[in-house]
Amino acid sequence: MNGTLFIVATPIGNLEDITQRALRVLREADLIACEDTRHTRKLLSHFDISTATISYHEHNENARAEELCALLSAGKSIALVSDAGTPLINDPGFRIVNAAIEHGISVVPIPGPVALTTALSASGLATDQFLFAGFLPARAGARRARLSELRAVPATLVFYEAPHRIRAALKDALEILGDRDAVVARELTKLHEEFARGTLSKLLERFVTGDARGELVLIISGQDAHHSASTSQTPETQLHERIDRLEREGIDSRAALKQAAKELGLKRDDAYRMIVNQKNRRSK
Repeated sequence: MNGTLFIVATPIGNLEDITQRALRVLREADLIACEDTRHTRKLLSHFDISTATISYHEHNENARAEELCALLSAGKSIALVSDAGTPLINDPGFRIVNAAIEHGISVVPIPGPVALTTALSASGLATDQFLFAGFLPARAGARRARLSELRAVPATLVFYEAPHRIRAALKDALEILGDRDAVVARELTKLHEEFARGTLSKLLERFVTGDARGELVLIISGQDAHHSASTSQTPETQLHERIDRLEREGIDSRAALKQAAKELGLKRDDAYRMIVNQKNRRSK
């Protein structure tokens, strides 16, 4: 008979978050496939688990998936874990799960922690629908293009982000999506857990030195929520405030007008007329 592939979620920080079922499966499995055997061994040692481990990561997925499927077909049970959280959620595991399914091998999820829902639950932003987009691209051009693709999505947007890129991500999000409500969650379930809440412009000020540490989750309100929150302001007021903010960042007036108009979905000529009309009213 075939064995079973268990997809086992492990703590994202606080070891108390592991479930009794996860501990039992890790003890009873014939083998534990780990993203990093050294990292997982620390967890296993803490709970006095001596099950054998084998590496399974993005660089050896193809070959290892075949090897593990052979063991599963021979009746062995294997627990798949990532370094933290739920395997396959922005972590390796896709190939072994699909290979197991193709071979008629039972795949059993052992649910537990995952950073994106942990952050989302305490964010204060809408949770009735959300889109998890993994990590934003590291290169500025690709990152801005990805944000542009997501601009019209009505659901709350959830990303993972590296500490050294959080400022660039916030800056691009502000320019592409507009000044939406957002949250940066860091060090979830750990001693220095923090939720930084505010608009994208305020968070950009908060992370001005790029000194964020630990793994980060960036959550941004969806297009509909942003639109509803800004309906109390006239288009002219929104345009003026955005231009002022851009100019304070060192962007010249012409470029600030062009960028603000693009963010607010206005034609440049219409935006220019709004600014002229506003100046004329003030001068009277």
